[in-house]
Amino acid sequence: MDRCKDRENQILIMGIGNEHLTDDGIGPKLVGDLQRKSYPIPLKFQTAFLGGLEIVEMIDGYKKVIFIDAIRTKDGIPGSIYHFSPSDFKETLHLSNLHDASFLLALQLGKKIGVKIPEDIDIIAIEIIEDLYFSTSLTRELEDKYPQILEDVDKLLTELIACKSET
Repeated sequence: MDRCKDRENQILIMGIGNEHLTDDGIGPKLVGDLQRKSYPIPLKFQTAFLGGLEIVEMIDGYKKVIFIDAIRTKDGIPGSIYHFSPSDFKETLHLSNLHDASFLLALQLGKKIGVKIPEDIDIIAIEIIEDLYFSTSLTRELEDKYPQILEDVDKLLTELIACKSET
């Protein structure tokens, strides 16, 4: 059975981050909660620790991928939600790995070696506070905002799915 053939009509929702590094785990935490919700079409949910070249194999053959990752910007407000596509991509914490190829370079290299890169890629990034201390809990500020973050990400995800299922 061709694994990519199974994926070509699926949408992958991928939470990226380390659940043991405080706020860094917000992507996997959101994916865990989102997969318990009901959506108008079937979705595949997955988590990963790293981006760069490692991510290329994981997205091979999917119709659409929506990444959920943490981001830290200079003047960002914790809990803010950003939406990017590869054309306006801003570096999130994991999609580009300092010890690996950047996310955009990884996509380009994947295409050159024959990987079926999804035509539609969206990145949902959540502004975080702390990603260097070991803890399976979010910081207090993000934990307090988490129900609203989950609701807002769910709405954005629903919109992104609706837009793609119409095409």
